Amino acid sequence: MQWRTISNTSATTREFTLEFLEQITDKFSEEHIVGRGGYGVVYKGVLENGEEIALKKLHHMPGLDDTQFRNEFNNLMRAQHPNIIRLVGYCYNLGHQCVKYDGEYIFALLEERVLCFEYLHGGSLDKHISDESCGLNWQTRFKIIKGVSEGLNYLHNGSRDPIYHLDLKPANILLDQNMVPKIGDFGLSRLFPSVQTYITTKIIGTPGYMPPKYIERYEITSKYDVFSLGVVIVRIVAGDEGYSKCAHMSSQEFIEHVHENWGKGLQETMSSYTSEQVSTCLEIALRCVEVDREKRPTIAEIVDELNKVDTAESSPKDKVTNRPSKHYLNQNTNSGKHLDQRYKYQLVMEARRIVSGG
Repeated sequence: MQWRTISNTSATTREFTLEFLEQITDKFSEEHIVGRGGYGVVYKGVLENGEEIALKKLHHMPGLDDTQFRNEFNNLMRAQHPNIIRLVGYCYNLGHQCVKYDGEYIFALLEERVLCFEYLHGGSLDKHISDESCGLNWQTRFKIIKGVSEGLNYLHNGSRDPIYHLDLKPANILLDQNMVPKIGDFGLSRLFPSVQTYITTKIIGTPGYMPPKYIERYEITSKYDVFSLGVVIVRIVAGDEGYSKCAHMSSQEFIEHVHENWGKGLQETMSSYTSEQVSTCLEIALRCVEVDREKRPTIAEIVDELNKVDTAESSPKDKVTNRPSKHYLNQNTNSGKHLDQRYKYQLVMEARRIVSGG
């Protein structure tokens, strides 16, 4: 038997045999590789019914036993949301391999763990965002921002126990053929024993998307993901070039700069409706990257703000003002001031690294 069905109250998935997964990937050959990451290598395979799947073959993780893996698999299995990548199945195989050790042949325990997800033809978000004057149009970018925020809100608030992503970035946001965003890799960091508490023993995540206080104290809260979301939003709206300029400007100057460039890129005057969406997204992003995590919004608040501007009535004849919204400028927060100088330096360094491809 190649696989068996596993069901619970919210999902149905499959437990595949290793032999079957080897069959549909030509024994995990190089030709089937579609990506590589910190947790493993991703292969593409096709099931007997024609469905394409992405197989993430996890690297060996010492100290992770069968019970831990299955518990974390259940967390992945329960996550059912339009903006969360769908788990199709998994494989957990224990076997023995004859190896030579210290001049003698011994039988070593060989563990293989593979997570199988739906295959998304749009690829990862980082392949679609470059700068604010080319690539995706604004409607698509706003849809992606809203979808990612809704998916993250589901992870944080959709069940009794929150799931913290801990590595939210464009490379972990996948797009389907309709450019609907789906968050991936949201549970894999919790597979590691060192991340089972809210105080980590080593840094996890990606530089540039980690909050400053986490780098100093290794403390994990829901505001960790909110900070990462802020950086993602800035890159979606402003592109890599705009992101690098963010650290050199006040929040007001940065928003006006992005408005101006969007107008040039569209070769037309934006409506006040589009202008308000751009301003709102940038306002949210700049509050998300506050050094003081208490000043960052919750993900539920972010979704609420995006819903309001998404449902607002628009008039195509309205002219853009190229200014931030009055609501934002009237706030008595540090968001309207220059960003913390120490963290601005970190933003600049990371932006240069991203733009240069380093």
